[in-house]
Amino acid sequence: MGTPVRPRNDPAQYDDLADHWWDERGRFAMLHWIAEARAGLVPPAVRDGALLLDLACGGGLLAPHLAGKGYRHVGLDLSSTALRTAREHGVVPVRGDVLRLPFGDEVADVVVAGEILEHVSDLPRAVAEACRVLRPDGTLVVDTIAATWWGRFSSITVGERIPAGPPPRLHDADLFVDRGVLRREAARAGVRLTLVGLRPSARDYLGWLGGRRATVRMLPTRSTAGLFQAVGTKLARKTEDDRKGPPR
Repeated sequence: MGTPVRPRNDPAQYDDLADHWWDERGRFAMLHWIAEARAGLVPPAVRDGALLLDLACGGGLLAPHLAGKGYRHVGLDLSSTALRTAREHGVVPVRGDVLRLPFGDEVADVVVAGEILEHVSDLPRAVAEACRVLRPDGTLVVDTIAATWWGRFSSITVGERIPAGPPPRLHDADLFVDRGVLRREAARAGVRLTLVGLRPSARDYLGWLGGRRATVRMLPTRSTAGLFQAVGTKLARKTEDDRKGPPR
């Protein structure tokens, strides 16, 4: 029996493909490559007990790339099968929705939202929730797909037809991310984002296709019109003395 054909952006697809999470040549291969690039934006922890919230953690692909950075890695996902897999890789699993995070305000030193914002129906709310649970001076890390013709072409028209590309029907281009809205909503919560594009190394990809490489480097690009990363720090709250300014 083959994999069911489901509507675009149906989260049940992740349960259908649960056996592929840690297959480096399987349907989620590129997610491994993106996870490594995502981890490169996570700074080392600066305090004991630092918490990293991994939103839509999937099978926990970020976990090995956080080794030695000093975080307690808590992963949130809607998929119970993904969370079981994530637990096997050292992630503390929490079942929940990125639009209604089951965490208090300002609890996380780092919030990572990898490959999830292009799947949500309410982008402003998802961004607001991610920023709400982030501590002042904490880091927000995002990677997602831009709402452009190139985003649609590279991730769906071509992406769904090449090895390691997204599984068919995983994405709905109508939900791809407006970069202006992303920046604006993060800024409202005190996080000014810097964006950079991301693409696989062509040389590495050819090596991966030929079986000579186990992984592919994701390289930064000037254009953010397709796959891109965003990172920012949440502004610290001003004290009463800060608001008054220096003595005259």
